[in-house]
Amino acid sequence: MEQVITHQHPHRDDEASKMGMWLFLFTELLLFGGLFLVFSIYRYMNQKAFAAGGHELDVFIGTVNTIILITSSMTIAVSIAAIQQDKKKLSISLMVLTIFLAIIFLINKYFEWAHKFEHGLAPGTDSFLHLPKGEALFFLLYFFMTGLHALHVIAGSVFIGVIIFKVKNGTINSTNFVQHENAGLYWHLVDIIWIFLFPLFYLVH
Repeated sequence: MEQVITHQHPHRDDEASKMGMWLFLFTELLLFGGLFLVFSIYRYMNQKAFAAGGHELDVFIGTVNTIILITSSMTIAVSIAAIQQDKKKLSISLMVLTIFLAIIFLINKYFEWAHKFEHGLAPGTDSFLHLPKGEALFFLLYFFMTGLHALHVIAGSVFIGVIIFKVKNGTINSTNFVQHENAGLYWHLVDIIWIFLFPLFYLVH
């Protein structure tokens, strides 16, 4: 009787990897969902003060940053499609573009924050202590929530940078791209969170 010997590739549990990422994203949604709930409650309790705080934000910059993140979600999604078709250079180029857009987003946010510090609307400044309680609460939540989101933008950019390196050395390719998909999922989360933050703060009035 002949013995049939089969050669198998090392086992790679792609489903477990995807499930792990979805569970992580769920915890992130719970975190921001809780913050959105807190914001909504305090907004209901301080409607005029929150409206006044919203008038101090630059809707144009907020809109531009929204467009930037939506575009970056498109570029990371197309980069995944590119690697699936074994278009390595195109995939890398699109991920580099995604990181570039993230940097533009952060630069815009930096100048926006700097403007608030100059006008004493940021926690820690002398003028902030003299703001009406409701407005002070608005800007405290604004800096905390948008700051937390900015950290996620930075983390997502680093994640994508690691994926670029792995695509370059061939670790991620047309037959092994789950980590690339996970990076895309994380980046879409960053985008979705901002889509909620934008109307909550910039359009509150």
